Amino acid sequence: MFFISVPKTIECVLCAVVFALLYSGCFYKLLGILQSSGYSGTRLIKWSHKKGNLVFGRHVLLMLMCALACAVVSLCFSFAGEWSAVIGFASYIVFFSVFIWADNKVALRTPLTLTPRLKRLFVILTLLNAILVYLSICLLNFADSVWGNNVYTTLRYCALSIFPILMFPIAVLANIIAKIYEVPNNKAFVKKAKKKLAASSIKVIGITGSYGKTSCKKILSDILSKKYRVLSTPRSHNTPMGLALSINNNDLSQYDFFIAEMGARHVGDIAELCEFCPPSVAVITGICPQHLESFGSIENVVKAKSEILQGGAVSFISPDCYALFEAYSGVKHCADCFSDIVCNADGSTFKLKLGGKTYKAHTRLLGKHSAQNVAISALVAYNLGMTAEEIVAAIEEVDFIEHRLQLIKSGGVNILDDGYNSNIKGAAAALEVLRSFEGRKIVVTPGLVELGVLEEEENSRLGGQLVGLDFVILVGETLITPVKNGYIENGGDASILKIVPTLNAAQDELKTILQNGDTVLFLNDLPDIY
Repeated sequence: MFFISVPKTIECVLCAVVFALLYSGCFYKLLGILQSSGYSGTRLIKWSHKKGNLVFGRHVLLMLMCALACAVVSLCFSFAGEWSAVIGFASYIVFFSVFIWADNKVALRTPLTLTPRLKRLFVILTLLNAILVYLSICLLNFADSVWGNNVYTTLRYCALSIFPILMFPIAVLANIIAKIYEVPNNKAFVKKAKKKLAASSIKVIGITGSYGKTSCKKILSDILSKKYRVLSTPRSHNTPMGLALSINNNDLSQYDFFIAEMGARHVGDIAELCEFCPPSVAVITGICPQHLESFGSIENVVKAKSEILQGGAVSFISPDCYALFEAYSGVKHCADCFSDIVCNADGSTFKLKLGGKTYKAHTRLLGKHSAQNVAISALVAYNLGMTAEEIVAAIEEVDFIEHRLQLIKSGGVNILDDGYNSNIKGAAAALEVLRSFEGRKIVVTPGLVELGVLEEEENSRLGGQLVGLDFVILVGETLITPVKNGYIENGGDASILKIVPTLNAAQDELKTILQNGDTVLFLNDLPDIY
C-alpha cells in the first residue's frame, strides 16, 4: 500500500521540506507588514484590501505561473511515469526562488527587524507550512493510489500551486498560534518591568499627545542631560513592551529620570501604560484628529490622552490644547513661558520666561512648533531643578531630531526630512518652514493617514496648501487623489505636479529637476501598512 511505502514516504518528506522552506521565504514582506502592524492579523488583512495594493494580485500570478509550469514540465516528462510529477515539482523551486529575489528587491520602508519574537514567529510559520504541505502531498499521493489515473498521476503536484494565495490566512494563523506564547510572555515581561521600576528611585516623566511626543522627548532629554542622568525610550517606542524593554534592559540606579513616550490608538491604552509606569510629571504635547481611524472621534482622543493626568502627576499642557484639560488638578499652563517666536531657515529665536524673568533663547530646530516644544521642555526642566541659565545654554545645543523636520544640506540642496510626520498640524508647520527658505521650493508627499472619516477632506486641504510651490511630487496611489484634487481646485499649476508610484521613483524625478539653492521637503513617508 502507498502509505507504508518507504520510497513514497521519503518522496513526501523531501518534497514537503523543500517546498515549505522556499514557501516560508516568500512570506518576507508579509512578516514585515505584520511586524509594522504590531503583530495584528486584523491590520494585516486590512492592508491586503487597501485600494491599489497589488500584493494579492502578485500571489495570484505566482499561483498561475506555478500551476502552468508544473503542468507543462510534468507532461513533457510523462514518459517517466509517476516520477514525472516529481520532476514537475522543480517548477516550484524556480518560481519561489524568483519570487523571494523579487520581493527582496522592493525594500520595506520600515525594515523588518529580526527580533526574538519575529524569529519565533518564523519558526512557527515554517513548521506550519511543513505540516500543511506534507499533509497536502500525502493526500495527493493517496488519491493517486486510489484512483490510479495516468493523467492525475502525472499532474498530481499541480494542485500545490494553491499555496501562494493562502499566504495571508497562513500568516494570520501562524501569528495566532504564536500569541499563545507571546501574550503571557509579554505580560510577564511588563510585570517584571513594573516591579523593577517600583523598586527604584528613578522619576518617571510621561509624554503623550497626538503629535510631537518623540520630538519633545528628545528635546527634554537633551536639556536635562546637561545636569542629570537621563534614560528615555528609543525612537518611537511608546507601547507597554517598548517601555518595558527600556526598563528591563537598563540599570535604573544609574539614572535620575526616565522619560517615557506614551502612545495610544484606543481609549485605555495610556491608562495601561501609567498603571505599570506611573509618571510623577506628565506632558501633553497637543491634540489633533490623529489616529482617528482607530479612536473613532476626537472626543475619544481627548479622553485617552487625559488618562495620563488622572494619577495626580504635575502636568504641563501645550497651549494648543490647554482648554481641554484645565479642569484637572496640577495642570500648568505653558502659554506664558514663551513669546515673540521668530523663525527662519537658521532656526528659531524666542523669549523664554522662567522664574519670573525673561531670557532670549535660540534653537537650530525649525518652525514655531519646534520652538513651542523647546519652551515646554524648558519649563519642565526648570520645575525639575535646572536653572534658567543652564536651560538656555542647553537649548542652544539641542540637535535636529531624526526624520522630524531634520535639515540636511547636500550638494548645494537643502533637504527637509519630515518623513515621520503624518499629522495635520505638523504638515502645516513643515510647509511654513519650507516657505521660509530662499530658492525654489519642492515638496514630496504621499498624503496623510489615520484620519478616519476626515482622511479625504484633510488630504484635499493639504493639496490646497501646496499651491505656490515650484514643484509638487505625489507618491503612491493610496491618498494622492484627494491631495491632487485639492491642489488643482485651489489654483495649483498642473504642469509642475508629478505623480510617481514609489519614493525611489520620486528621488529619480528629483535628479532631473534639482538645482543649487533648491529646498526639498519630504513630507511624510507612509509606513508599509499604507
